[in-house]
Amino acid sequence: MSKLAFLFPGQGSQSVGMLTDFLQHSETKNIAESLCAEADATLGEPLTKCIMDGPPEQLGLTVNTQPALVLAETIAFQTWQAMGGAMPSFMAGHSLGEYSALVAAGAMSFHEAIATVRVRAKAMQDAVPVGLGGMAAILNLSDDLVLQACATASQAGHLAEAVNWNAPGQVVIAGTQEGVRLACQEASALGAKRCLPLPVSAPFHSSLMRPAAEILHQQLNTINIQTPQCAVVNNVDVAIEHHPESIVDALVRQAYSPVRWVETILHLRDAGVTQFIECGPGKVLTGLVKRICDVPCVAIGDVESCMNALALQRAA
Repeated sequence: MSKLAFLFPGQGSQSVGMLTDFLQHSETKNIAESLCAEADATLGEPLTKCIMDGPPEQLGLTVNTQPALVLAETIAFQTWQAMGGAMPSFMAGHSLGEYSALVAAGAMSFHEAIATVRVRAKAMQDAVPVGLGGMAAILNLSDDLVLQACATASQAGHLAEAVNWNAPGQVVIAGTQEGVRLACQEASALGAKRCLPLPVSAPFHSSLMRPAAEILHQQLNTINIQTPQCAVVNNVDVAIEHHPESIVDALVRQAYSPVRWVETILHLRDAGVTQFIECGPGKVLTGLVKRICDVPCVAIGDVESCMNALALQRAA
């Protein structure tokens, strides 16, 4: 029996104009316009205009990117449902994408998710002054050696931590700017093919985000979390939580803990998933899945790709 899992991407998948097809297509126009209006009203500002008109630097600000992606991903999922697509057996989201997964699973309202990720984004940005933290992608180095490089940097009095286990040979580190620089230097000496500094404004998912987690916890305690209608595998424990308090706890710890994406995908594969669908703009997660396992993955980022994915499901 085939099992479907939906995957929701995180920061980095956004692009100016990413809602164009949904807003223009006759079958999805009402869904997209309604959700855009709700997002704009929730934030009290024209998020939709920022998404559609840019500039990219404005959309790329963490406080805009996070709600923008939840909006885009929710539109894509509701389009899937409106076209007759079935509720998947499982869901998972990469970092921010976990909020979109919880919205799709009925555990969190769209309105509350938009409000919460704006709080989350601001808290994460404010936790470490701009210029004091950093992130980098370490390519083609074993997990153990990445950890060794981080430990070496930290022993020198700085901070570097592995924060995104994205795929075999692709690990993202974060910490203080000097800690990340020293860890990259050590990783290169240990044989890393490349160490790429990332254009981000804060060291996301590192222990430096604990102050942000406290603010996020306060926000999450003000909203109404429900039992998910679909199993959502979380980032922090690679576990499925059903109780609202456990979901909140996992989201709080996610802010300062690594994203265990490789383990998440392997967990879903081992649970019998036979098809992944990346729900939202871009194809970042589709590429990562291909590097992790041999379960097929397709992306739905516009109406046509949604129709194609639906046809594949019906033929399965």
